[in-house]
Amino acid sequence: MLTALVRRLVALDQVELEQTGSRTPVPRSGEELVAGIAAFMSRRLTGEGCTRPLARYACVFESLHRPELREILTPRENAGRRVVEDFLTAQGIKGATTRTITLLTCVDGLVLACLVNGGTMSETENDGLVAAALR
Repeated sequence: MLTALVRRLVALDQVELEQTGSRTPVPRSGEELVAGIAAFMSRRLTGEGCTRPLARYACVFESLHRPELREILTPRENAGRRVVEDFLTAQGIKGATTRTITLLTCVDGLVLACLVNGGTMSETENDGLVAAALR
């Protein structure tokens, strides 16, 4: 039953990320990427938007005891990720795929930290993440 729950959470996340990425043009500047990340995080940190991430994080911690869940929880390719990767590629960033995964992993970690601590991500943190990805 837990495996089915994890599969469903991941599937819902994938749908959301596909839809978001499909309607989001590739940013033309770092500022546009920062704004896009901020909007995404705002959806994940407020109202109904935080329910699924909280459930997924609980499943991530459960995967420490149930290794079969790890493969299901492994981040997948989706349109949202492609938008970020396309932006980094257009900026001439070497290793854009790896940088994209690192950047989005950091965003995910900040969402978790904000949910746990009841805060929001500051513009400075968001700018710093994008600046680091562009180095």
